[in-house]
Amino acid sequence: MRRFRNRREAGELLSLELTSYADRKDCVILALPRGGVPVGYELSQVLHLPLDILVVRKLGVPGHEELAMGAIASGGIRLINPHTLSALGISGEAVAEVERRELVEMERRERSYRGNRTPLDVREKTVILVDDGIATGSTIRAAIASLRQRGVHRIVVASPVAPESVITSLRSLAEEVVCVLKPKDFGGVGWWYEDFSQTSDEEVHRLLNGKSGSRPRPFSYEL
Repeated sequence: MRRFRNRREAGELLSLELTSYADRKDCVILALPRGGVPVGYELSQVLHLPLDILVVRKLGVPGHEELAMGAIASGGIRLINPHTLSALGISGEAVAEVERRELVEMERRERSYRGNRTPLDVREKTVILVDDGIATGSTIRAAIASLRQRGVHRIVVASPVAPESVITSLRSLAEEVVCVLKPKDFGGVGWWYEDFSQTSDEEVHRLLNGKSGSRPRPFSYEL
């Protein structure tokens, strides 16, 4: 499997799997900041659908923050993996401290990225929920729970890359899961991108305001 050049290319390729949703009045795209926004922007451009954000924060294991022990999302959603806590001996106090810190960051991002814009109305809509990749699925699960609370009609999880086992588990939570690459040896989301540099707050602001900057050169792609 060939890796994606960057998130923009990943979004363009992912859009090819979602053409049945193009130009639909009952459909919106919600991207998870920050890395999901460039992918979601490309989908919105190709499919002609409105783009918004859904802020979710992973709760990382203290000292090993890349490993998720849970997640929080807008609307008071809190998901914790008790097996991870038990296996690693993580105390309730440690979880609470991480949660407090991530809640502050989640609220900061919500204020910063949204500004004065009113959130898109997703009630009884089909929502394409986008990230730049799925590792454990904890943040996506929190996002799905948040959307169910908001009364969406249908959830389509869309990701450029995710392990097959996680895709299978998410199919029990969402109406549809769409993924370009489903590697058996996953190795982490970043491995599947030639350029996985951090998405800046400035880029998120620019894309949410409909300004993409320079376009990439044409690409060819083979699985």
